[in-house]
Amino acid sequence: MSNHADMGIGALDAIRARIPGQSAVADVADVFSLLGDPARLRLLLALLEGELCVSDLAEVTEHSESAVSHALKLLRAHRIVAVRREGRRAFYRLDDPHVRMLLDLAISHTAHSRMEHPEREGATEVAS
Repeated sequence: MSNHADMGIGALDAIRARIPGQSAVADVADVFSLLGDPARLRLLLALLEGELCVSDLAEVTEHSESAVSHALKLLRAHRIVAVRREGRRAFYRLDDPHVRMLLDLAISHTAHSRMEHPEREGATEVAS
């Protein structure tokens, strides 16, 4: 256990009360996990520009249509993206403005922060 000399127990209780329950924290972790995959992230970044069909997403992200469809199915199941059908074609878009906000914040953060990746080769990388 830690020493509570720095913060009173009441302050720690207030912090603890602001942390969502385990189920809500697990849901948040799931969202970050979905956003944390580079292939899915590229799809979502492409969708920041608006609706795109699977073939256009495959072209722009340089992935197969099968891989894109699989990723979109997962993102759709978690309500990260939504689909609109037009005849036989399906057009995907971001489903929630909060996802757009998360992506915009992440892009902004990496644009001005020095990123260090000790787990990667060439350990230090500067975002441009």
